[in-house]
Amino acid sequence: MPLLDAAAPLPHRPRRVLVAGTSGSGKTTLAARIGAALDLPFTEMDALFHGPDWTPRPEFLADVEAFVSEGRWATEWQYGAARPLLAARADLLVWLDLPRATVMRQVIGRTVRRRIRREVLWNRNVEPPLRTVFTERDHIVRWAWRTHADGARRIAEVRERFEDLVIVRLRSRAEVDDWTDRELPRHR
Repeated sequence: MPLLDAAAPLPHRPRRVLVAGTSGSGKTTLAARIGAALDLPFTEMDALFHGPDWTPRPEFLADVEAFVSEGRWATEWQYGAARPLLAARADLLVWLDLPRATVMRQVIGRTVRRRIRREVLWNRNVEPPLRTVFTERDHIVRWAWRTHADGARRIAEVRERFEDLVIVRLRSRAEVDDWTDRELPRHR
């Protein structure tokens, strides 16, 4: 299957949708939006992965296997151990291949907002103090910067392994909005 751009129509109504992109690219927001528009159950991967005190939940992969065995869903394509399970069942992968500047603006804004507001996330976790961006190698902001370029390699690998998977590449917020405005109403 060729890699589709924002202007290409989808070949069919998707039933199992993944949204790929680096941290802060808007995967969760778009996956939830697609799920709502297409009446697909949405599962947030971070909610399955993170236990108390940001520890990985031992049930994570079992939970992923359970929801991907269903016929209809929307979620994010993340976590190395889960990616193959997700891609094997998906019929559409939307790749948010946004510029690094866009992603960094989004992830920094989100991180600061969550910290200042002390937003409670999965399993009562909250963002760590902002100073940890300088001390923690895997702080979400540093992670987003470091892993931004990994998307193209991952997409190339999934295209090779899952040749029938439809992949749409969106390169800007405007393309995301144009694509969702055009494609999602078409497939309701």
